Amino acid sequence: MSETLLSVTDLKVHFPVVEGVLVSKVIGSVKAVDGLSFDLQQGETLSLVGESGCGKSTTALAVLKMVDITEGKVVFAGRNITQLSRSDMRPVRTQMQMVYQDPFGSLNPRMKVRDIIGEPLKIHKPEQPAEEYQARVKDLLDLVGLLPAMADRYPHEFSGGQRQRIGIARALALEPDLLICDEAVSALDVSIQAQVINLLMDLQRDLGLTYLFISHDLSVVRHVSSRIAVMYLGQIVELKSRDELFANPEHPYTKTLLDAVPIANPEIEAERSQPLIIGEVPSVRNPPEGCRFHPRCPQALEVCAESVPATTKNAYGYVRCHLFS
Repeated sequence: MSETLLSVTDLKVHFPVVEGVLVSKVIGSVKAVDGLSFDLQQGETLSLVGESGCGKSTTALAVLKMVDITEGKVVFAGRNITQLSRSDMRPVRTQMQMVYQDPFGSLNPRMKVRDIIGEPLKIHKPEQPAEEYQARVKDLLDLVGLLPAMADRYPHEFSGGQRQRIGIARALALEPDLLICDEAVSALDVSIQAQVINLLMDLQRDLGLTYLFISHDLSVVRHVSSRIAVMYLGQIVELKSRDELFANPEHPYTKTLLDAVPIANPEIEAERSQPLIIGEVPSVRNPPEGCRFHPRCPQALEVCAESVPATTKNAYGYVRCHLFS
């Protein structure tokens, strides 16, 4: 068994809803993440998938403690970081880094690539000699498939795929154990997506990295994942190994997501049924009682509206659905 690098238990991130200008008061809360639990093993890739607004990115920010955690516990490398102060989190963050979705907005347009990649080194290793600093930046550029001569260019001189490589190089500067990829390829062309995904997989193999991979693209997730967690309205409804999830999805929401993925063969695509999810996503401010998916579920039972489904575990993972409890 691999060592557990990250353990998240009953994580909740609620944002207050405030009313009033001169005299404000809290009238409710947005339950962006509401009772999330999962473990991430050293060297694996766990993907979080789901519709926009289901809480994937908020989960990533909570793991990095970039947003306040309402309840729950986050344990990284055996250390409970939930209550750590900003100064205490500073050394922990050297071991957990993020690759952002937007390769255009995540890089400072006024900084040269050398300074962008080297900024983490200047912040966390200010005593490092200039020669070692320059050599490290050069090695990082080479590691992500860019020429060292590009170090003196500005971000606007690069393509989207190259900018994302720069973002990856910056994230790797401090040799982290955990890399959180928040929709890291969704803004890129399909052919460039494949190149960046292959780069991430090569880096994982060579450096022993662990990935928390966030995406809404199931074809990408199928290629990179060890395990997959399907999220809906701030909760995980199914978590399984990649092969088992695609071969035997159990939760109705998971089935609908997989059925929505187009098949390249037009004859098969024309013949297969594609059941659509009923209605719109409910508000995370006032989520439905019981199973949160029941107002849109084609297999909903009477009990689904009355009580929260229990978690049913098996050898491949677990599912939260009354159909299996």
